Amino acid sequence: MGTAERFTIALAASAVDLPGPELVPERLARAAAAVLPVDGAGISLFFASDRRLPLGASDAQSAEAERLQFTVGEGPCLSAHASGRAIVADEAMIASRWPAFYDGLVARTSVRDVIALPLDDDRHGFGALDLYLVPPADARSVTLSDALTVARAVVETFRATGRQAPIRADGPAWLDAPAAERRSLVWQAMGFVNSGLGVTSQDTLALLRAYAYGEETDLDELAARLLDRDVPLEVLALDADPSR
Repeated sequence: MGTAERFTIALAASAVDLPGPELVPERLARAAAAVLPVDGAGISLFFASDRRLPLGASDAQSAEAERLQFTVGEGPCLSAHASGRAIVADEAMIASRWPAFYDGLVARTSVRDVIALPLDDDRHGFGALDLYLVPPADARSVTLSDALTVARAVVETFRATGRQAPIRADGPAWLDAPAAERRSLVWQAMGFVNSGLGVTSQDTLALLRAYAYGEETDLDELAARLLDRDVPLEVLALDADPSR
């Protein structure tokens, strides 16, 4: 049985525990992790240069690695999407090319190797599939052709879901995935900081990233705390003040 066939079976099996249409991305991530010799997988959507929307992860550690890439603004997934090419990154490559991501990865997870695959439709790359490996497994244990087969199956599933689902004004049902709703708090927090401090959106995102990194938290968590007023805007204002 080929990789594509095994992926189809694993995807159907995952629907037993994750039946809702908004959970399609999580089902896809779990199926990818089940079929390939990896320890986890995550799927994300890109809809702007600085807007990466997590759609689903196979497990908590993979979700943590995704949030870390977004928080520090660097990592294999972002590079794979920007270049349109698969990136196979072992620990040494991650440490040298994305040092901030590597520091957080070592501190917060047991993942050491990452394979990032762009998800391409007929027009352009719209997202990425990340595959995470924990020692003793490493990136060399994954056959790239099999990983690319899974990435194509993920794209086909998104296409099929879009054709089958009822038309909604706000997009496909899987945009309501729990991870996507959590990330939407970041855009709300950016608007809050942008208005409160009078800084540009680009500077706002940089400010939030720097604060989150310094506090050893992720952007999603910081956004929730800002909107709940657990983190006063005045604290960020101090970091934004160039005279300090």
